[in-house]
Amino acid sequence: MQILLNLLAGVALLVWGTHIVRTDILRLYGGDLRRVLRQSVANRFAAFGAGLAVTALLQSSTATALIVASFVGQGLIATAPALSVMLGADVGTSLMVLLFSFDLSWLSPFLIFAGVVLFLHRENSKIGRFGRILVGLGLIIMALQWIVLTTKPITQAAGVKVIFASLTGDLLLDMLVGAVFAVLSYSSLAVVLLTAALAASKVIGVHVALALVLGANLGSGVMAMLNTLHSTPEARRVTLGNFLFKLIGCIAFAPFLDHVETLLAAIDPSENRLVVHFHLVFNVAIAVAFVFFTEQIARVATRLMPAKPDVDDPGKPRYLDPSALATPALAIGNAAREAMRIGDVIEQMLTGMLTVLRTNDRALAQRLRKIDDIVDDLYTAIKLYLTQISHEALEEKEGRRWADIVSFTINMEQVGDIIERIINDLEEKKIDKGRSFSTAGMEEICDL
Repeated sequence: MQILLNLLAGVALLVWGTHIVRTDILRLYGGDLRRVLRQSVANRFAAFGAGLAVTALLQSSTATALIVASFVGQGLIATAPALSVMLGADVGTSLMVLLFSFDLSWLSPFLIFAGVVLFLHRENSKIGRFGRILVGLGLIIMALQWIVLTTKPITQAAGVKVIFASLTGDLLLDMLVGAVFAVLSYSSLAVVLLTAALAASKVIGVHVALALVLGANLGSGVMAMLNTLHSTPEARRVTLGNFLFKLIGCIAFAPFLDHVETLLAAIDPSENRLVVHFHLVFNVAIAVAFVFFTEQIARVATRLMPAKPDVDDPGKPRYLDPSALATPALAIGNAAREAMRIGDVIEQMLTGMLTVLRTNDRALAQRLRKIDDIVDDLYTAIKLYLTQISHEALEEKEGRRWADIVSFTINMEQVGDIIERIINDLEEKKIDKGRSFSTAGMEEICDL
């Protein structure tokens, strides 16, 4: 039991390390990464390269998927180039797995020590966040070493052997286990590295390991879909299309695992390298097969995930994508766009109020009072959305912008209430009593 707990602790440390690296890179370079992704979509190969580079930094194709899906949901980029980005993202994850499969244990103490020094020296600065990234990388390497050391005595532990004996080579069962583990750990990278370590220690066979890798890839696709479950249909098409890539790839590779294993063993027979190389070959093969067919997959995803009927509800937020909350800078941008909608509604109310003032239009006055409800609804939605953004994840500049948006929406909501009160007074004191301003008086009011 102690051995199993040590193994689980190593896996937890690995997942935590990848989480630290991912979140702090997004905090430190989130704006630059989003700009790279947005500017790369004109060309499918540029989009592929951007996805690869961004994911290599984030160490999470799921994080890249959430950023790209949010862009698609806001209409900033189309589905097809977004799918090219995702193909590159999956290859980027595979390259990071390959990098971490080397023995970098000598680097871990230096990274952790340097990272802690930088973080404690400048805790709330960019240097401090860079220190956290170094600590995360050090934890990943330490966790991998921990897992390797823990798995060595597993072959002699009867209780643990019984657990892993359930992975007997049933392809579908093993793929399901890999997929579930990837979803639960929120990291296919961690699952593949763990699988490679278990295979190297001969706790599981190579054939089982390859099936687990297929499942981990499938699980990462499911994980991204779950994270965009409450997003717009347009955003969910990206993660659906990426899942289709992985599903088709798994179906294509599954019958030929024995042949693939033989071919890869001829390159490097060690179990650890074989598993890692298979993960890379799988994602590169998918990228090569589909990079010219992203338009077709986008159309399939659109059919499977059609847009909702366009119900014109002006009080419903358009840009407050829940999946963007994982990237605070992106979420703040969404809130800013929604806040500008409040400004547009207020402008509409001001223009309408002037018309009521001139014409005593009772019907328009009643419509304007209802428009104030739209302002209230949008204000409430933006306020709730902003409260879900972690302040710890914000840079100083982003924190000021957060406060500016809150202040702006509060002011706009108050302006809407003032306009509503003015309209009520106009209806009560002017329209009901049939009063009108003189021409000179009306011109003076209009000038104001």
